[in-house]
Amino acid sequence: MEVKVNALMLRAADYNENDKILTLLTAEYGKLTAAVKGVKKATAKLKFAAQPFCFAEYVLAKSGDRYTVTGCTENGNFYDLRTDIMKFYAASAASEAAAALTFEGDDAHAIFYALLRAFTDMCSGDESFALIRFLTLALSQSGYAISFGNCPKCGKPLKDIDSLFFDIPSGAFICGDCGVGARASRVTYNVLLKANDRQYEEEYITPDGEKRALRLLREYFAEKVDARLPALSEFVRML
Repeated sequence: MEVKVNALMLRAADYNENDKILTLLTAEYGKLTAAVKGVKKATAKLKFAAQPFCFAEYVLAKSGDRYTVTGCTENGNFYDLRTDIMKFYAASAASEAAAALTFEGDDAHAIFYALLRAFTDMCSGDESFALIRFLTLALSQSGYAISFGNCPKCGKPLKDIDSLFFDIPSGAFICGDCGVGARASRVTYNVLLKANDRQYEEEYITPDGEKRALRLLREYFAEKVDARLPALSEFVRML
């Protein structure tokens, strides 16, 4: 049986002397694992199919529950993500998150298109903000949405409060008077509001705020998904 899928290549692992096992995020079938044979040879025609951030139509031969890549046609070129070190780590962090949040056989089209948008935005603009936007959307799609409403403890609006906390177990921002969780700045709060397409205060959107927001998302992700994102930690370190 042969199937065609539009996919983003999330991860490639060496297998045998010249083969690789690819983790693909597809628009049609969610996350899939597929072998690609002979791809480590210098003359391999499908070498590009195992490159980081490849976006292509993959032709897969299915035998039982196993897939093998038999053909590949590139849909888009994210070459800039492989030549700029900051963009590379941002895109790698997004790929790691997508791999951790999706499962074989499950519908993952929202995360697929969010990742495609993130790669596009990273190539042409601010990779930090594109990563923040992707992480918050992917977490929300997986049932871990961050709450930006009134303080869940006392009901006080958070918009004009300078002293905030973020409660990781509940995923909610809390006012300073209630004081539950880790301290979070108004800058962090507004960067995340912007990433979630909510009303925000422009004066609080800063590069430092993006770094703080990524640190918060890293800890929240680790708590909720029980997975670490090494590329995200390296990206934050380099900011």
